[in-house]
Amino acid sequence: MRMALLSLCLGAALGATSEHTAPHARSFDQDSVSAAPQGFTFGRTGQGKPGRWIVRAEPDAPSKPNVLAQVDTDNTDYRFPVAVANEPSPKDVRVRVRCKPVSGKVDQACGLVFRYQDENNYVLTRANALENNVRLYVVKNGSRKQIATWSGTVKNGAWHDFQVEARGDHIEVKWDGTKVLDHHDGTFLDAGRAGVWTKADSVTYFDDLSVEAL
Repeated sequence: MRMALLSLCLGAALGATSEHTAPHARSFDQDSVSAAPQGFTFGRTGQGKPGRWIVRAEPDAPSKPNVLAQVDTDNTDYRFPVAVANEPSPKDVRVRVRCKPVSGKVDQACGLVFRYQDENNYVLTRANALENNVRLYVVKNGSRKQIATWSGTVKNGAWHDFQVEARGDHIEVKWDGTKVLDHHDGTFLDAGRAGVWTKADSVTYFDDLSVEAL
């Protein structure tokens, strides 16, 4: 109750209006285990299998009991399974998720996509536990182009806080609460959906996905 009152007071102090859009948040705790979550569309950029996205019960889930997992281990290198929320579809957006790289010999990746038009056109930021880096890409007509990178610790088997914020052509990425990328790119400026992404044989868990229009 005290936190709710504090949030209301802070909003009033900052001049917040009733038009502010609350984040669309998914914890996957109401979804059926061993099935795909409702309200998502699934795709695959590149080659190989499309990916298998299911809800799993995990004892260390950031918000118990369930997580969203990509569990197909097809090791095709240029293979990017994507799961995007059907709504909202904002232009300026903040996307946040908790993610855990679990396994993979080719890659151990967790990614966030935004301004998603289709499985071949979107903006992407991804972290890789094998490479210990966070990168920013544009994917246009199925071709992935790196536009920014940061090197730092990405632990396998650990939950991480991953966030991207895009306003116009300005994109900022935070990893475990620290801003690691700050870049400008105008390839995709239109509104689009947002969601999560993996690569190749990555088995990756996701929880607490939040999509907020700015």
